[in-house]
Amino acid sequence: MDAPPDAWDPASALPSLWTCRFYLYLGFAVGLGLWICVQVLSRQGFATVLAKAVASLNLPVAVINLKDYDPDDHLAEEEEEPCESSSEEEFGTDDHGGLSPVVDVEDLGKMMSLAKREKREEEQQEERSSFRNRGKKEGVEGRAMLTPALRDALTKQVDAAGERWLLQTHLLRHESHRCVEATPSLACANKCVFCWRHHTNPVGTEWRWKMDQPEKILEGAVQSHLDMMKQFRGVPGVKAERFEEGMKVKHCALSLVGEPIMYPEINRFLQLLHQRRISSFLVTNAQFPAEIRNLKPVTQLYVSVDASTKDSLRKIDRPLFKDFWHRFLDSLEALATKQQRTVYRLTLVKSWNVDELQAYAELVSLGNPDFIEVKGVTYCGESAASSLSMANVPWHEEVVRFVRELVALIPDYEIACEHEHSNCLLVAHRQ
Repeated sequence: MDAPPDAWDPASALPSLWTCRFYLYLGFAVGLGLWICVQVLSRQGFATVLAKAVASLNLPVAVINLKDYDPDDHLAEEEEEPCESSSEEEFGTDDHGGLSPVVDVEDLGKMMSLAKREKREEEQQEERSSFRNRGKKEGVEGRAMLTPALRDALTKQVDAAGERWLLQTHLLRHESHRCVEATPSLACANKCVFCWRHHTNPVGTEWRWKMDQPEKILEGAVQSHLDMMKQFRGVPGVKAERFEEGMKVKHCALSLVGEPIMYPEINRFLQLLHQRRISSFLVTNAQFPAEIRNLKPVTQLYVSVDASTKDSLRKIDRPLFKDFWHRFLDSLEALATKQQRTVYRLTLVKSWNVDELQAYAELVSLGNPDFIEVKGVTYCGESAASSLSMANVPWHEEVVRFVRELVALIPDYEIACEHEHSNCLLVAHRQ
């Protein structure tokens, strides 16, 4: 029996739908557009009603369309402009008399934003002037982010006659785009709870791996840096002069991972760096005192002081050496004999090593470093090899309090600067 003529057959309707798919897409797009318009209008209306309700409470309020909003155009005006104040007015005429014990470089962000805003306003003014006077030169150079007054203020505590220019080096002269961070040894004699590699690198108490020659390691590190820098060619916002500078390596930080001092040819590697006029910053974990004594001079020698007692050092660094505490103390004593710039690097782990101030003070007298860098631990994610969590990361206020209490116990030292974003403070020897 045949189907009635008015019966609907889905199979026969599919070709028709496919033929008319353009109209279906068009209808869907129009409907979606109308829905978006309704949503936008309803949100604008709600925002207006809400603004009126807030204004009725005598509170400042404004309805802003984020499409036309530029945060830089709404920066709060500073009561006083730091860039235009002289170092004598703010800090006194002598080097230390009128200076606050802490130089907070967090204000650099405000100054950079202020400089950016002024530069944009000047460029807009120049564009308007150029439109009226075609013969005038287009473009205008914005003010420097680091004016001479600001530069002098930030470096006021530095003893220019000695080696106390680490603050200036780190804040003003450190050129990260020209710095290679590398290591000649992936191996380490510790398994620190805060290791960012989550213990994927090899460990050992002596070198027992295939060794690459220092020339090969240095060439590979420099080439890797150059390959990375080449990726910034033509990127919007990258200054041409900075790009060219980045193609010429000037610094090398031997702190990427592992224990660089374990590398049998470390002195030869350092010699190659210095022959190229590349500065060297080396970090050791204070488990190889003999190697520290035999180490040739570097630009700056760091020793990680992750704890101040035997028990806490065992828990935090989890060293492989059975005589780790003796090696640790011997390494600090070896540091005191080095005729070069030396640094203690303290990593604060909340609930683990922040209550040992007197013990830390005793360790400072043992190694007598030029600087003490104190920073809060950085949480690098969950790891089966560590129980560290965000609860162990101290607030910056807690790091500041720790440093102030520590400095009170070591009268030969003073706070040189702090950087809140890095959760870090720098303590310097007074001499």
